[in-house]
Amino acid sequence: MINIEHISKKYKNADNYSLSDLNLLIHEREIFGLLGPNGAGKTTLISILCSLIKPTSGSFSIANLTYQKNKNQLKQLIGIVPQEYALYPSLTAFENLKYFGSMYGLKGKSLENDIHKHLEHLGLLAFAHKKIDTFSGGMKRRVNLIASILHNPKVLFLDEPTVGVDVQSKNVIIEFLQELNKNGTTIIYTSHHLNEAETFCSRVAIIDHGKLIIKGKPQELIDQSEGSHNLEDVFISLTGKALRDHA
Repeated sequence: MINIEHISKKYKNADNYSLSDLNLLIHEREIFGLLGPNGAGKTTLISILCSLIKPTSGSFSIANLTYQKNKNQLKQLIGIVPQEYALYPSLTAFENLKYFGSMYGLKGKSLENDIHKHLEHLGLLAFAHKKIDTFSGGMKRRVNLIASILHNPKVLFLDEPTVGVDVQSKNVIIEFLQELNKNGTTIIYTSHHLNEAETFCSRVAIIDHGKLIIKGKPQELIDQSEGSHNLEDVFISLTGKALRDHA
């Protein structure tokens, strides 16, 4: 589904590359975890794959489509759930979703029915006509998720989809994503919640300093790493215990 070939990225005036000759193949219908410390290059890679920024060198394709040749088709193919809420606080949940649906050319009764279906599925139908600025963090996360999948994307990019939410919201979000995946959506997931990634992802890749360190099924990586009992142990053994603060 996603083929990344020799991707490198160096920002203007930066001393080092954010990504360095990175190669990765992500299969159709996977839940693929992209993991790494702060500043490892995860957000840069996701931004490139979403066609928000251009790589310095290298190329990628999604479902055999490239940004250079298939820009509009590529954007219709993907959904993005950013870490920050991409919602208008003064609009209601329904108004937000109707607006975002219209950006993908969706309209009419079909769009309204889909909005109601997803709101009900994620426990938000009773709040459909309440303004977003009255919602809790978990409720905003769920509306954010719905906004990204109204056009039925084949690939869904998730940046910390459960950060700052209560346990109940987290469970609802994870179950909804698993159902999307079973119905054919390929999911690319980034998070610092390694216990969640261990159970949620079919495969993971750990990157650090812009380079691919290791990839594979979570349990296989745990079994291969001496003294590791979980994915967090593997992560620490490969990336170290040093703080990764950056500004």
